[in-house]
Amino acid sequence: MLKALDLNQVMVIDIETVPQYPSFQDVPPHLQSLWEQKTQLQRKQDQSVEDFYEKAGIMAEFGKIVCISLGIFSYQNKSYSLRIKSIAGHDEKYILQQFSALLDKQIPNLMFCAHNGKEFDFPYICRRILVNGLEIPVQLNMAGKKPWEVNHLDTMELWKFGDYKHFTSLNLLAAILNIPTPKDDIDGSQVRQVYYEENDLERIVTYCQKDVITTAQVLLKFKGIDIIQAENITIVT
Repeated sequence: MLKALDLNQVMVIDIETVPQYPSFQDVPPHLQSLWEQKTQLQRKQDQSVEDFYEKAGIMAEFGKIVCISLGIFSYQNKSYSLRIKSIAGHDEKYILQQFSALLDKQIPNLMFCAHNGKEFDFPYICRRILVNGLEIPVQLNMAGKKPWEVNHLDTMELWKFGDYKHFTSLNLLAAILNIPTPKDDIDGSQVRQVYYEENDLERIVTYCQKDVITTAQVLLKFKGIDIIQAENITIVT
């Protein structure tokens, strides 16, 4: 399948998410109770609901998207290049509206690619689109589709080779495939702190873009193609 995959029909994607509120104390009381219920089996015995709230960003019911970065391949002069665009801000609904408007200009059978996208990015986007009262773009709408009809690629799933218990981070996969990655990235667990305490959205955008680039390079490795050189990667504003 991957050998025949047309990269011109692939959009590489990554999202960054944070809790909807800066701290548990800011969460409305009825949602505090629901948070406690939802996380009761995930919290360690000595871990409070307040402390565990720092993980709220990974749950679509209690988090929000602050950045979506997209990568599009192009092929010229016998080599691939990559164009990166990010949609970011504090207004999640606006981010999702802009994202949907961008997808309206793309082909209906556009294939998304993300690392752990099937477990995180793709469902998270769809859930937040519904929460914001928007319509799910045709490229993300899986209702009524058979598994083989869903145009979603997941580099972590590709690396599993059918082993559903296996988890490999994007950074580890890049390292073992000899894909160079920047050393100055923030860690995913720091996104909440950078957003709410440092107020540095641009740093989060840069981190998100680097993950898109790395995921694109991993996909090229799966296809047996040379990775894209830095001079052929463009950030579009």
